[in-house]
Amino acid sequence: MDHRPKHLDMKILIIGGGNMGLTYARSFLRSHITSRENMMILEKSPEKAGELATLEVGTVYGQPEQCLPAADLIILAVKPQDSPALFDSLRSHLAGQQVFLSIMAGVKIATIRDALGIRKVIRAMPNLPAQIGMGMTVFTSSEEVTRIELVTVQNLLNTTGKTVYVEDERLIDAATAISGSGPAYVWYFMDALIQAARDMGFKESEAELLVSQTFLGAIELYNATNFSCDEWIKRVSSRGGTTEAAMASFRNTKVHRDIVAGALAALERAVELGE
Repeated sequence: MDHRPKHLDMKILIIGGGNMGLTYARSFLRSHITSRENMMILEKSPEKAGELATLEVGTVYGQPEQCLPAADLIILAVKPQDSPALFDSLRSHLAGQQVFLSIMAGVKIATIRDALGIRKVIRAMPNLPAQIGMGMTVFTSSEEVTRIELVTVQNLLNTTGKTVYVEDERLIDAATAISGSGPAYVWYFMDALIQAARDMGFKESEAELLVSQTFLGAIELYNATNFSCDEWIKRVSSRGGTTEAAMASFRNTKVHRDIVAGALAALERAVELGE
């Protein structure tokens, strides 16, 4: 009797061999959650397909009819603006109870269901640190996706980092604004501190090390305790000290308010892209 978990026999098709598509293929295989024999990648660019074939992350196809009917899980990892043409190319090659996992920003579950005439859709928003197994993915699903199918997909997503399931699809747009775009906000703040360090006299390499290690240490310390950000700020600050001077400057220039406003602008844009 074969006692392997069912998902090991599930045939996975990743449509789009870009950064996230390749990240998923590598993560699934590295975690032994599926096999190379059950991994398929559909890539329309002959040049990109040739490059993917050399990486040995699964069988690479150029046309949907070659691989789509055999797939149990289909991951849509193309740019949102390419979705209408993609849907047109897939529609006539679908088979039965296939589950679709979309990471196309702004493309709603209803849009995918209506365009493809399917029922089982999971919509997820990963972020770039998924490339090193430190990603944050928020996901939701249509009602027709079974509990087993949802857990199977979550196990796959967990190979790239942490996951959170939400009932309300609108929170996917919110996740796009927070965790999806969020790494850029962090790098923006880091870049400013690196500039400040250079201005103070540090060499470029020294400035980068000071800032990157400070961010890494602060995050690890935050995760290791139950203290809030505000509580940690108070622990670093002393009356009349250097941290207090910096925080007073941030408050005077309303940096906190502007960061919140920036995230809200990202949310507004995410909603617009989905309309």
